[in-house]
Amino acid sequence: MKNGIFNVLLLIVLFLTACKNKELEPTKVQGINTGDEEIEISKLDVFLQNEMDSLKIPAISIAIINDGKIVYHRAIGVSNIETKEKIDENSIFEAASLSKPVFSFFALKMAEKSVVDLDRPLFFYLEDESMAIDDRYKSVTARMVLDHTTGFPNWRWFDPAPPEMNVQRGDFYMKAEPNTFTYSGEGYQYLARVLAHNNFVNMHELADLFKEDVASPLKMEHAYFVWDDFLYDHKVFGHKNNEVDSRSWGTGLPHQHSKILNAAGGLHTEAKSYAQFLIALMNEKGLSPSSFTQMFAEQVVLPKDHRFYLNENTKAWGLGIAIEEQNGNEYFKHGGNNGGFMSGFLINKKSKNGYVYFINCDKGKEFDKALRKLLVK
Repeated sequence: MKNGIFNVLLLIVLFLTACKNKELEPTKVQGINTGDEEIEISKLDVFLQNEMDSLKIPAISIAIINDGKIVYHRAIGVSNIETKEKIDENSIFEAASLSKPVFSFFALKMAEKSVVDLDRPLFFYLEDESMAIDDRYKSVTARMVLDHTTGFPNWRWFDPAPPEMNVQRGDFYMKAEPNTFTYSGEGYQYLARVLAHNNFVNMHELADLFKEDVASPLKMEHAYFVWDDFLYDHKVFGHKNNEVDSRSWGTGLPHQHSKILNAAGGLHTEAKSYAQFLIALMNEKGLSPSSFTQMFAEQVVLPKDHRFYLNENTKAWGLGIAIEEQNGNEYFKHGGNNGGFMSGFLINKKSKNGYVYFINCDKGKEFDKALRKLLVK
């Protein structure tokens, strides 16, 4: 009798395990639905290889989502063009600025827990001596960070002030008045410091909270904001100008390193894990309805002469995510560029279709343009 009960329990455990694993596997389909047509998987494979060959992309991790499910996933190419070591599904790429939507999700979760108020100036939580040169920074809120209206530069080291301001390279300055759209990694890092401070943790331990509140619940198997031993064997090399980039960790400021959470560009991941995050956005899982409403709302409308509007058709910004309208459809998107790594995603919440990719070279814009032409009708 005991053996019989044991066997039944074993079968239940095996069944549940199989179901859980099945959730993470791409759905078996014959084609990819673009809205107007269905593209055969074999055609997509040929497209991918042709683009990699023509653009000299060493490696790519890509996932395509149809109806809220991963229907196509590939991890192909080489980690390093010199060693020719092939990548696999566990190979990890720098997400670059695709870090920002994920961190924004985390920040909204913190707001729901009353760790931070989206509309309370961050100065009241934590002063920043390096920004004290301009009191206007004291009015900046978490909402302004997430929709890029802080007035901060992107990064003070790589976005120098105009000569007439007489600001030394590396010193903080205000690029514009607060409530003006100025895309800024600086702002995200300030908010990260505030969240660490308000949680009574350091910038390394903040990554543990991210894993607990975001990565684990959303089934992002590989999502690292700080160094993890898994990366020793699985992080791929970046490439610039068809040469291996020896830089080991993406940073925005000189003092940042692999033990400090870089909210703006430090996420390390791969396409299947990131696709799980995008599916959560499509299905509005993990945050309250109010948080999702704010995340996808037009928090700031971009001027029509802004380069994002002119070059990328970005009409507005939500909280951590860009908004585009094309052929009567609304899309949410983000791109990433860490030099030797580039990335991008595009989703349609209504149809629950989209894609995400990571490449280990500087040809992301060209690849994204070709991918959009194929998939976005």
